[in-house]
Amino acid sequence: MLPKGAALGTLCFVTCSIFDVFKIGIGPSSSHTVGPMIAARWFAVGLAEAGLLDRVDRLCVELFGSLGATGWGHGTGSAVLIGLEGEQPATVDTETLAARVQAIRQSTQLRLLSADGGPGKLIRFDPTIDLIRHMSTRLPFHPNAMQFTAWAGEEQVADEIWYSIGGGQVLKDDGTGSPPLPVDERQWPFPFRRGAHLIDLCNDNQLTIPQLMMANEVSQRPEAEVRERIAELWRVITECIETGQRQTGTLPGGLFVARRAPQLYRRLQASGGHTLGVDDPLAALDWVSLWALAVNEQNAAGGRVVTAPTNGAAGIIPAVGSYAVRYLPGGPDEQITDFLLTAAAIGIIFKATASISGAEVGCQGEVGTACAMAAAGLAQLLGGTPQQVVNAAEIGLEHHLGLTCDPVGGLVQIPCIERNAVAAVKAITAARLAINDDGYQYVTLDNCVRTMMETGLDMNSKYKETAAGGLAVNIVEC
Repeated sequence: MLPKGAALGTLCFVTCSIFDVFKIGIGPSSSHTVGPMIAARWFAVGLAEAGLLDRVDRLCVELFGSLGATGWGHGTGSAVLIGLEGEQPATVDTETLAARVQAIRQSTQLRLLSADGGPGKLIRFDPTIDLIRHMSTRLPFHPNAMQFTAWAGEEQVADEIWYSIGGGQVLKDDGTGSPPLPVDERQWPFPFRRGAHLIDLCNDNQLTIPQLMMANEVSQRPEAEVRERIAELWRVITECIETGQRQTGTLPGGLFVARRAPQLYRRLQASGGHTLGVDDPLAALDWVSLWALAVNEQNAAGGRVVTAPTNGAAGIIPAVGSYAVRYLPGGPDEQITDFLLTAAAIGIIFKATASISGAEVGCQGEVGTACAMAAAGLAQLLGGTPQQVVNAAEIGLEHHLGLTCDPVGGLVQIPCIERNAVAAVKAITAARLAINDDGYQYVTLDNCVRTMMETGLDMNSKYKETAAGGLAVNIVEC
């Protein structure tokens, strides 16, 4: 087990790329859907690279901790099946995924790595037998754990444990008994792990936070490619919003939650669109809520989203970024680039020194982190100094400390969807508070991040994405 006060996130090496924070994937969960799909694919790839693929005729997948407790509602089983066939979250066809999973369940067969362009290896796999949920058993190092075992006849030829540590990032257990660590051999001109260090780097080098982040990015790839990839992230975000605000009906999973974004969208369009009228000076906040709802309803339905930094919190940054593009002066392309680079800088601090996993620290690590990131990005566009930008992040996080993750029915719907809308408005408030202050902050971002991590480690496991406490067990049906 980890020493007290430590977690996988606190032991990670410095990583400073925006593309380690924002990833294109599918809903409903980065930890429970995106991560398991990636891990399953890597396990299958490992079999092929070891020359074992042709020999394997049976697999078993075991889900532990939060993956076992809420994985069913979070789409973990489907993600594992499709991942074993070689699919990846950024490119899998979300329209045909459900039908493919159903075909696997009915035939009790899947074809390993068939999605990689080859014929794949057809094996027997009965999800009712070979996909096992351990709902109350947790493995060391992280509550999101999965074990893959492969046989050739009666011979076990492969056995691997993987951890999904948040935001779609996975780590393979190396079997040493020590926490697995990511290996990052990239060299960064401006590496940082903490908010204070980020501020010092900016001030010492006379750089804004997005300028510093861009300098790190162009040390790895041409600037044109960086900007093109950021634009692609925003394209996926805007498509998600546009689809979500028009798609009607109820969400899958059995709660029969009605989509609220389409009705709100029609009402706002009928009342004058984006024009800020004197009759309702807060109309812009309705749009912010709409954009957050639209993204998270798409996420809950298993649609294409950008993990920002997790899927459960994926609507906050899109909503605040859309608010900036719509209501702040300036060119939208440059605004979004600076907004996302700044938000990513804050996300890097969380990933390096804390956790963004709801199963590890509760929803404060997901919605709290996303609110902090969005607040920082908006403060940058409002002209904040590096100190004020980091202060905005602290304010956004501070008022989410202790937030539990108690999804009703084990689904990323209640309270997750509405929580994103509220947090997006909080982020705007946090940014405006920060830029209207002198820069001095009694509680620093680093203090707050440390407090969040300690609070999460002290939090009872039933409040950390297990659907065993809080709202998840206190919904009274009439």
